[in-house]
Amino acid sequence: MKNILVVEDDYILALAQVRSLQKKGYNIVASVPNGIAAIEAVKNHNPDLIVMDIRIDGDMDGIDTMLEIQKFSDVPVIYSTGNSEAAIMERAKLTNMKGFLIKPIDYNQLHKMIES
Repeated sequence: MKNILVVEDDYILALAQVRSLQKKGYNIVASVPNGIAAIEAVKNHNPDLIVMDIRIDGDMDGIDTMLEIQKFSDVPVIYSTGNSEAAIMERAKLTNMKGFLIKPIDYNQLHKMIES
């Protein structure tokens, strides 16, 4: 069973992601709204994967958060975003990116990325 951390600042979207992943049998170790909480959750729960929104609450976006997490963990990330600009993709490639989803999230696509 994969242990997954969800990082999403929109409560309704976070709830939908968590429920979708739980229905597929994944263990959600935490669902947090910002980078600081995400960094703490990785330290506390050592997830197998992070599903990370790029635009999150706080001073760090999702990519900045992953750059910080990579200093102590090689956990892979699947990003979700409403913005598919090339500059964002280039920054995301600097992290251990397993996938990139454009919102609204297609949960079948997310599940396939997790399993690949």
